[in-house]
Amino acid sequence: METYVLVQGGDMSTETWNKLSGQNVTTKNGHMGASYWDGTVDALEADGNRVFAPTLGDEFTSTLTDHVMQICSLIEEKNLQDIIMVGHSYGGFVITGVADRMPERIRILVYLDSALPDPGQSLIDILNMAYSPEDYEAAVPDPNPPYVEKLHYNLQTIQKLKKVYIRCTKSEFINASRLAKEKIDNAKEGWAYFELPSSHVPMADLPEEFYKLLRDISQL
Repeated sequence: METYVLVQGGDMSTETWNKLSGQNVTTKNGHMGASYWDGTVDALEADGNRVFAPTLGDEFTSTLTDHVMQICSLIEEKNLQDIIMVGHSYGGFVITGVADRMPERIRILVYLDSALPDPGQSLIDILNMAYSPEDYEAAVPDPNPPYVEKLHYNLQTIQKLKKVYIRCTKSEFINASRLAKEKIDNAKEGWAYFELPSSHVPMADLPEEFYKLLRDISQL
């Protein structure tokens, strides 16, 4: 039995989810929160695993630090150990911050088509590096508090952990994941790298392949 903590990215709209998944999901606020992990949770729990996928605090009123502490609190309250922690998109910042604070609880960090922060970088910093001014508005989210806060962490702490990067080759954020791949190639060790021929949200348009990859990753 494995223990998974799945960390969402930015608060995806139901319109985006429905377009990718072919579903017709509706919510009160028109956003998915962490519910886009529901199929992943069901698939992993069907294998007998423990899976946690909390909805992060509102991105207009919460900070990156708030999100990091929210996941840390969950781990402490549930006394989770030997965790496979998956961060999607912006969630890569969150899982890095969590692992910096409690590395002894983490077995594998999985970055799912996410920005890969250096110490002192924000999500907006990375997207500014990845996109030209003419592409900027389409690629860069509103400058909400979690996206402009710079993540400070001990690089050596993260380097010691087993890490996986999943790059989605049809993602609209392919330029950002290209920067991540360059960092991984330069690191040369400590990483496993996989690609999926999916959008930025593989749990929507390539779910079974994504679930299988997570199962395979648990055996690393």
